[in-house]
Amino acid sequence: MFTRKLALAVCGAMVLGLTVASSGRAASMTAGKTNHLTFSGPVGLPGVTLPGGTYTFELIPLHPDIVRVLSRDGSSVYFTGFTRLVARPAALRTDRVVTLAETVPGVAPRIKVWYPIGEFTGQEFVYPDARR
Repeated sequence: MFTRKLALAVCGAMVLGLTVASSGRAASMTAGKTNHLTFSGPVGLPGVTLPGGTYTFELIPLHPDIVRVLSRDGSSVYFTGFTRLVARPAALRTDRVVTLAETVPGVAPRIKVWYPIGEFTGQEFVYPDARR
């Protein structure tokens, strides 16, 4: 009887350990992948123009190719879409968190790539009319 209880306790501890380890892994996959960015003027994302202000940029947990952009307080979602993973150019300063694409005069500059703070890769936004 004692060995059966011991075996059940060991199995229970293993299941608990695996559960904690896997949830920790999921959390670490998006750790540091949420940034609050402030823009002094309007900027564009695919299908939306954001007025100047502070926004939350985040990667969707377990889907590192999907970016969501929300209001600073999280009450409004302005953009959710697929992105392409790109390397940070060697010449790009590490304190630069976005690069902007050229647009015609009078049109808000488009955010081309978001580089989460501290990351060596970024998320390139996919615009339907963009030519690669």
